[in-house]
Amino acid sequence: MKYTILKFLSVLFAITFVSILVFTSCEKDEDEGTAPVIPPQSAFVMDFSDFSSQSKSADVLLTSGNWGYAVINITVWNFFTTLSMVIPVASYVEAFNHEPEYQGDATWKWSYSFLNVYTADLYGKVQSDSVEWKMYITKSGEFNEFLWYSGTCDIAATGGYWIFNKSYLENHKLLQVDWTRDKANETGTIKYTNIEPGGDENGGYIYYGKTLETPYNAFFDIYNKGEDNLINIEWSKEDHSGRVKSEDYFGDTEWHCWDTNLQDVDCNQ
Repeated sequence: MKYTILKFLSVLFAITFVSILVFTSCEKDEDEGTAPVIPPQSAFVMDFSDFSSQSKSADVLLTSGNWGYAVINITVWNFFTTLSMVIPVASYVEAFNHEPEYQGDATWKWSYSFLNVYTADLYGKVQSDSVEWKMYITKSGEFNEFLWYSGTCDIAATGGYWIFNKSYLENHKLLQVDWTRDKANETGTIKYTNIEPGGDENGGYIYYGKTLETPYNAFFDIYNKGEDNLINIEWSKEDHSGRVKSEDYFGDTEWHCWDTNLQDVDCNQ
C-alpha cells in the first residue's frame, strides 16, 4: 500500500513538474512573440543614384540646362543629408547583419559595433499596431548612449517616420523622415524635412517617390524654405528622360524637359 502511494505521488510530482515547465515555456513564448521587422533601407536612406552617378560628367552637366538645374538642386540636398547622416546611416545599415535579443516588456534589442569605433543599441518595442524604434549610439571616450534617432512604423513596416537629432554636441532635432512603401509593387516614398529649431531652412524639404506612373515613374519635390521656392522634378528610371518645373528659376509654371541623352527638348515632342 505504501509503495502504491509513493508511486502515485512520484507520478503526480512528475506530471506537475512537466506541466509547470510547459506552462512556463508557453508563457515565455507568448510574452516574447516575434521580433519586429526592421524597416527596409529605403525607409531610411533616400535614393539619389539616378542623378549623382550621371552628374560626374561636367560636360554633360554644363550642356544640359534643364537636367543640370535639377541635378544642382538634388545635389545640394544629397550633400546636406550625407554630411549630417553618415553615422546614423552606417548604424542602420549594419543592423541588418545582426540578430536581436528579447529584453522583456515586448522590447527587442540589436547590439553591435560599426565603423570600428562606434557601438549601437537599437531597440524595437512592439505595440498593439505599431513598433517604436530607438537608436542609442556610443563612442568610447566621447559620448555614451546618445539617442541619435527614433521613430515609429506600423507592424507590417509599410509606413512610418523617423526623428533625427543633430549630434551629441548639438542635441536638438534636425530632420524628420516620413516614408511609405508598397512591397508588392516595389514603389514608395520618402521625405526629408528640416526641423532644426530656429534654422533658416526649417520647413524646407525634399520628397522622393517611385511610382507606377508613365512615362515618368519617379519624382523629387524640393522646397527651398529660405527662397520660398518649390521645384518639381519627374523622370523615367529606365531611360532617364524627364522634366523640371520651377516658377522662380524659369519664370513660368510650365514643365521644361530633357531627353534620354539629358539634352533639352520641347516637352510637346
